[in-house]
Amino acid sequence: MSKVVLDASALIAFLKGEDGASSVKRLLPTSTMSAVNLAEVASTFIHGGMPAEEVEVALRELPIRIVSLDDDQAFQTAALRPFTADKGLSLGDRCCLALARSLSLPALTCDKAWAGLAPDVGVDVKLAR
Repeated sequence: MSKVVLDASALIAFLKGEDGASSVKRLLPTSTMSAVNLAEVASTFIHGGMPAEEVEVALRELPIRIVSLDDDQAFQTAALRPFTADKGLSLGDRCCLALARSLSLPALTCDKAWAGLAPDVGVDVKLAR
């Protein structure tokens, strides 16, 4: 059973051994992630020079439940824009929040800009660092 929805920044911190990695590691077996955020993570490592095939193998081995973006989440993502624009949150960030809201789970991120999100977002945000 999932306990948290991971933002791309949280998984990247874990994979790179950055601050917050241990917090993410503890939650990996009970985590869920949007396929949109998985694409963000994969893109980061491919852009950094890692071969796409290696990135895919490494990410598929992780014990994370991946959820495709559906039309309901797409509309929830769009509806979050007014509440997140002043914090600079991206489309991927909002996809994470929409998934967390739809599953009634907290979102785990390393992005400190999320800390001050308005209560209208309807998601319990946890900072890994």
